[in-house]
Amino acid sequence: MHQPCLLVLGGAGESPLLHDLTCRAVAAARTRGMLVHLTDTAAGLRAVPALHDLADTVSAVNFERPDECVAFALDRSAAGERFDVVLGLREFAQVSAAEVSAALGTPGNTPQAIRTVRSKDACRAALAAAGFSQPACRLCADEADARDFLASAPGPWIVKPRDAMGSVGVSRVDGLTDLPAALAALPSSEPFVAEQFVTGPEYSVEGVFVGGEPVVLAITGKETLPPGFVEIGHVQPAVLDAATRAEAEDTVVAALRVLGMSFGLFHVEFWLTGSGIVLGEFHGRSGGDWIHLLLAHTRGADMYGMVLDDALGRPVTRPPAPSSAAAVRFFTPGPGRVMAIEGYEAAAAEPTVVHAELNVAVGDIIARIGASHDRVGSFVVSATTAREARQRAAALAASVRFVTAPA
Repeated sequence: MHQPCLLVLGGAGESPLLHDLTCRAVAAARTRGMLVHLTDTAAGLRAVPALHDLADTVSAVNFERPDECVAFALDRSAAGERFDVVLGLREFAQVSAAEVSAALGTPGNTPQAIRTVRSKDACRAALAAAGFSQPACRLCADEADARDFLASAPGPWIVKPRDAMGSVGVSRVDGLTDLPAALAALPSSEPFVAEQFVTGPEYSVEGVFVGGEPVVLAITGKETLPPGFVEIGHVQPAVLDAATRAEAEDTVVAALRVLGMSFGLFHVEFWLTGSGIVLGEFHGRSGGDWIHLLLAHTRGADMYGMVLDDALGRPVTRPPAPSSAAAVRFFTPGPGRVMAIEGYEAAAAEPTVVHAELNVAVGDIIARIGASHDRVGSFVVSATTAREARQRAAALAASVRFVTAPA
């Protein structure tokens, strides 16, 4: 009898968040009697040798190169190895996972759908064409294109990479004088996106596809640093009235269908504006920033287990309604060389802390927070209500004092 096998693309690396996601995906596979083949770049695999023991087979494959991933999967298949489910755990593994699934004939999103949602301008265009509210947006090749766009649409605006993540290279532009600095902040000279800045509280919808249909598991409330790009807090369940919650869920589900997504996980951002819901970015993966941990705590949701059961044609058990609340809050110290860190151990020992993370030590240099990777740690806490969870997480994070000196 064939023992089903899970192929994980991009499942290693130094990130504690990725490590946790990989462990959860592997645990879900083991519970279902599956073999696990773990892949990542050679450097990523070297970074976390402990993960190797979790898998049956480990291979060095560059998850950012779809052609390389497809060739690898077909070669292994020709050699007698059979893959039943393919999962990409990272953002930049999504296209490769879709291409490999298509090549092997396993369940997955179509490469076209994933390429559309990964290209911010293409996703905006597809949603706008279907009647969803979207900010004016243009793919620009240079400063002249950007200037032309700014003249065509009311500001303020933002400039950002076409397919990056974590607020890397994202800048707010309030006028033409801001444009040169915004372009200089882009990570490459490739075409970039200019679009209108959207004002309003930000949320995200977390879910899983079952039988090709989106199933919403939670709505996450967010808090960002001015000017509104880098996220420093999340709470589940989001504090929304029933009507707004239902409208948000219906809007996201309809948009996912329009975009052609039908497999795995989804994480969809939106703003609540004076004129209604405006959809943001779409992802075929779990939300970052420990959002999956909030979902596991509030609903006991095994998202990867649901995906694997669905892919294997088994009954999918949906989690119960939320029984509690949880929040994550990131530290926001000023930049400089760390001379001392005070209060972290005491705060981390609080009984309501579900997870604590500190990524800097005395002597390290803290950068100005301009992207998600600049954040230096966080607390995930539990509570009875969302408001209580959010307040508790913020208070604990604020109790940690970073003493810095000019670097």
